Amino acid sequence: MQRLLFIVPLLLTLSAAQAADLPKIPTKSLAEKKELLFSDDFESATPAKPWHKVVDTFSFENGTLKGVQTREKDMPSKDGKSVIKAHAAVYGLEIPTKDSVVETKIRFEGASMIDVEFDDRKYTGAHYGHLCRAQVRLNGVTIIDERDGGMKNETREMRNDPTKKKEVAELLKGRQITYPAQLDVGKWYTLVVETVGDEMRVTIDGKPTGYLKSSGIAHATKSKIELGVAGKSGFFDDIKVWNAAAK
Repeated sequence: MQRLLFIVPLLLTLSAAQAADLPKIPTKSLAEKKELLFSDDFESATPAKPWHKVVDTFSFENGTLKGVQTREKDMPSKDGKSVIKAHAAVYGLEIPTKDSVVETKIRFEGASMIDVEFDDRKYTGAHYGHLCRAQVRLNGVTIIDERDGGMKNETREMRNDPTKKKEVAELLKGRQITYPAQLDVGKWYTLVVETVGDEMRVTIDGKPTGYLKSSGIAHATKSKIELGVAGKSGFFDDIKVWNAAAK
């Protein structure tokens, strides 16, 4: 199954002045945790039932989930009739949510990006049902509304028309934001992604590191949670998913 090239937004090095212009991240949590829907410490050699393969170059290693991107460039299919697009490694959870808190430990060991994504495969208004995601890099945190942003079908179609470049740019305003960060290779961090209504808030080791308010985040049927790794290698451990309500 072919999927769109995993979008890796251009991450600019922000000056102090630029960082000051970013929307203020709420200092307090948006979400009140309700029932625990899922947890996994990856100590079992057999994946828990809700896990499923998406772009499967993941393995269980020393009680962690390790992702390695192997589709690094576009390649012809075996029959030569199509192109298999470059894509990050993706591992998925069949955990339906609307509002949620996702907590997991992450570690960079060569990876360029690690992320938590929400999808709804039954939603046909955006490519492959992509809704929203939080991406972490060593130097920044990016939050993206994909449903009403770059993955929206009409917007994707317009992007093929060079004459509509300015119109597309206007449509994408406010659908993505990047905050500066400073993470170290080889160190474990606790990543928390809160999704409540049309807001997403990210913390790393308890520190607020990203925030976006955008309509696509409010999609009511987030049927899948997916973990992504671009580059080589990225690790996850001790993931937990809660239903949540606005505080």
